[in-house]
Amino acid sequence: MVDRHRWVFGIWLVLLIVLGAAAPSVFSSLAGAGWQANGSESVQVRELAQQHFGGNSSEAVQVVVHSDTATVTDSEMEQAFTDVAAVFAGDTRFGAVVQPQPGMTISPDGHTGIVIAGANASTDDMVKAVDDLKSELTALSKDGVQVYPTGSSALWSDFNKANHDAMIKAELFSWPVTLAIMVLAFGSLVAAGLPLLLTVAGLVASAGGLVLLNGVTPISVWAMNFAMMFALALGIDYALFIVARFRDALRRSDPRSAVVETMNTAGKAVILSGLTVLVSLSAVLLVPAPAVRTMAVGIMLAVFFVLLATMTLLPAVLGKLGSKVNTGSLPHAKRQVHRSPRFAAWGELLHKHPWPFAVVSAGILVALALPVFGLKVAMPSITVVPENAPVRQGYELVQAQFGDGAPGALQIIVPTEDAATTAEAAGRVNGIAMVTPPRAAGDSSGYSLLQAIPGVDPSDESMATVLADLRSQLPDNALVGGAPAENLDLQQALNDYLPIVVGIILVLGFLLLLVALQAPLIALLGTVVSLLSTAAAFGVAKLIFQDGHGASLLGFTPQGFLDGWGPVFFFAMIFAIAMDYTVFLLATAKEHYEHSGDPKTAQVDGMAHSGRIILLAAAVMVAVFFTFALADPLPPKEMGIILGVAVLLDAVLIRLILLPVLLRLTGHGAWWSPAWLTKVLPSITFTH
Repeated sequence: MVDRHRWVFGIWLVLLIVLGAAAPSVFSSLAGAGWQANGSESVQVRELAQQHFGGNSSEAVQVVVHSDTATVTDSEMEQAFTDVAAVFAGDTRFGAVVQPQPGMTISPDGHTGIVIAGANASTDDMVKAVDDLKSELTALSKDGVQVYPTGSSALWSDFNKANHDAMIKAELFSWPVTLAIMVLAFGSLVAAGLPLLLTVAGLVASAGGLVLLNGVTPISVWAMNFAMMFALALGIDYALFIVARFRDALRRSDPRSAVVETMNTAGKAVILSGLTVLVSLSAVLLVPAPAVRTMAVGIMLAVFFVLLATMTLLPAVLGKLGSKVNTGSLPHAKRQVHRSPRFAAWGELLHKHPWPFAVVSAGILVALALPVFGLKVAMPSITVVPENAPVRQGYELVQAQFGDGAPGALQIIVPTEDAATTAEAAGRVNGIAMVTPPRAAGDSSGYSLLQAIPGVDPSDESMATVLADLRSQLPDNALVGGAPAENLDLQQALNDYLPIVVGIILVLGFLLLLVALQAPLIALLGTVVSLLSTAAAFGVAKLIFQDGHGASLLGFTPQGFLDGWGPVFFFAMIFAIAMDYTVFLLATAKEHYEHSGDPKTAQVDGMAHSGRIILLAAAVMVAVFFTFALADPLPPKEMGIILGVAVLLDAVLIRLILLPVLLRLTGHGAWWSPAWLTKVLPSITFTH
């Protein structure tokens, strides 16, 4: 990379121009939906409703028209209904537009009517359709008449916008905080700027890559939201490790040799760390939910480009800069050395008194992990959308005028000959407040559609029981769907795949550590302690987001559960970050063990050479993640706090205490490997 820096710079310039041209459209072009369990009964119902019932599916747009003074028969209300229908006219993404119907979509007092515009496009296109038209629809509010688009498509439209705005705000806040930490960490303006340069390159490339990939298959807009945060955190992590090692090597040799030494030691650790992150996230691809899969794809793409930049662009830049990497040094920078005397002393202290530190560290982690056994998960409720969002205002109007369960109607599709029997059976199910008369399809399909209105809010815990009872008590050929059913089916799929994903991540994480370290015992211990810190982070998440401890301080109303995708998705992310630090620490310790053959030297010098970097990298990550805790919407807040707490616990209690103590207690055994295993594994060393 150093000898061919012109080629490296040229190729990256072309790559950034090509992908950068597509990057600005990343948020407008990516998909807005995809929160479904592919192949589930509820998805079948939605597809049948769109095909045979004019698009009157869970994705249909419901426009709530309300007046405190006028009724639906008054001229101003009738004009509003006509104007709403005119907005949808000519847009092929919408199917049949149904005006308010007495007894169904007109409130008992006559002051509220709901216009339903059928869905005639994919779920992603329906969200974009609402994006395009919701300002035109809300602009119809006048003369005491209020107009609010609501329904599933409108929910995701407002939800995505609120989250996007919050993510951008948090990113803008985190960059200066990050830069300040980097300047303090490196003591040099140039050195501090390199990780941010690297991250920008990775982000631009991944944003453009996602736009191009979206042309092949729909990619959730959430993929970029998560990718932005993860790329910033990991990009800085990797660059910090590489640049710190390079500055140390530069004291002993010329820039070219310093880069060679750096990439032959820290470079290997970064590659293995990046592979661990990619492997952990790849397990999430098993979950049959497009949004969850593509969020993992987005982060993996960002990590890939950040890793690529770390292994190609960064060494080329370092080789070209040479000693100029220290330009703009602060006074304290001259006192910095790669082997930290403070962390060496800390390593000696852990070596002398391992048991007290082991007991206290493990005890804190176990105590924090215990609440995880009471963790509840569910798909987010309407409360995650800002109170002034049109979809929430419409939702609350529907509840006030039609009943708590009205915004979450369950749809039943059944052959017409069984429709009357099905309607009668549905009406007897406990928790169903009303069943609409069967409506036959307008084609020759032979299907009829019924709406079953629950008596509880769609996000109420009892909705799962209502849905299960409904499905069990209806004829076998009746299919039950609707927005609440889609959420519950997705939640069930996430629950079913969680143990599979966790198992795969643990096994692959162990195998990667085994290949990297060539030592089964420390690879196993590294995996187990990463699992412990992950469990502790979820225990804290339960206390905050389910039980509401600190909710007023953090500015949110607890839902009584963690958002449904959290366990699968956050487990993969937290475990990936935990293994990231594990590789940094153990790779450094292994390097010193290979040099000396002494387990004490490996433990103490491993801590002395990596402890400061781990602490600084954790500080950057915690700063990045905790800025997302400032977001108003709950999902970014959950993500920021859970990941921030995970990094804090992992860096302080695991990497700087428990894992070094385990190295002390296991001695030579930590690095022992049977002869047959050594022959099987590829030869990887960290010495230079």
